Amino acid sequence: MSHASENLRRLMARLDLTLQQVVDSSGLDERTVKAIARGATTPHPRTLHKLATGLGVSTDELFQDPSLLAYRSFDHETNPLVEQVVSDHPELFAGWAEDDFDELYSRFGAGGAVTTQGAITMIEAMNQKREVHDKVALVLESSEGDLLIGFVELLYQRVAARE
Repeated sequence: MSHASENLRRLMARLDLTLQQVVDSSGLDERTVKAIARGATTPHPRTLHKLATGLGVSTDELFQDPSLLAYRSFDHETNPLVEQVVSDHPELFAGWAEDDFDELYSRFGAGGAVTTQGAITMIEAMNQKREVHDKVALVLESSEGDLLIGFVELLYQRVAARE
């Protein structure tokens, strides 16, 4: 059984979603969603993207080995400040998926105690990166995609040469 299949079923259970709700939110055909859930098919990346978007998670979450997800509970337990910041500043988390919160929690777990202002600064930086990623994804799908690829390659070579 594929990770996509296991993760789809796990997410449906966690989010308390029916098959029909997944079909409606993702825009995928019911047969396609059923086949993914059964592990009867290897879904195309575009299909997984639609599925992830419908579930409100990143596409990467559908590929992860479910047995490797135990770190999440540790990070959440050791970083109670994050919950307080989320509660006090919900406006900072518009459009966040589970992976975004996991990244935030893991940063705290690796870095030790952080102040509320330090957390807000980190969250704002994460939001800025998310916005850039969204813009890059849009440009890559446009007629300017090749230009952006060339520009990124040029910047990468400059940065790599400095290291």
